Amino acid sequence: MKQLSLDQLGRMDPEEYRQAEKMPVVVVLDNIRSLHNIGSVFRTADAFRVTAVFLCGITACPPHREIHKTALGATESVRWKYFKTTEEAIHHLKAKGFQVLAVEQTDKSTPLHHTKQTSEHTALVFGNEVEGVGDAVLQLCDGAIEIPQAGTKHSLNVSVCAGIVIWYYFTKWEQGGNL
Repeated sequence: MKQLSLDQLGRMDPEEYRQAEKMPVVVVLDNIRSLHNIGSVFRTADAFRVTAVFLCGITACPPHREIHKTALGATESVRWKYFKTTEEAIHHLKAKGFQVLAVEQTDKSTPLHHTKQTSEHTALVFGNEVEGVGDAVLQLCDGAIEIPQAGTKHSLNVSVCAGIVIWYYFTKWEQGGNL
C-alpha cells in the first residue's frame, strides 16, 4: 500500500470546481465562535461540493488567517454569504424553496438516517458551540435532525457534526437518491 500523490488523486482545479455540479445543500452557521470550526466546515463543504455556506451573526467571515489555517483555500472555492442574523438567512432560503433543517437535539428531532427530503434543496443549520441552534431559529426551521450517539457525551464538536451530516447527504446525492 502506498499513499497517493496530489497528482494521482486527480482533484479538480479551481475552475473545474466552479463549473461542477453542486450538491443541493446550503450550510448555515448560526453564531459559530471558533474560527477553526468555520474553516473546517468550509473544507468539508469543498470536499462534498456543497452549494454554499451562509455565515450568520457572530460567525467570522473570510478572509481571516485563523479560518484559512483549517480551510486550506476552501474559502476561495466554496460560495459563501454573510447574514446579520440566522433568521434573515432562513427567510432568504425559504423564499427560494429550501427545506430548512436544524441539526440539533430537540423533542421532535429525527435521527439522521431517517431524515426525509421534502424539497429539491435543503439547508442545514449548525448552531453555536455552547448554546446550539438558537430557539428563535428553531421556530423557523421545518424540522430538526440529530446524529444518534451511544456514549456518555451528548454532543459532538460542530465541525465534526457538520462533517458527518454533510457526508451523509453527499452519499445520498451521489447515489442519485433523495437527500
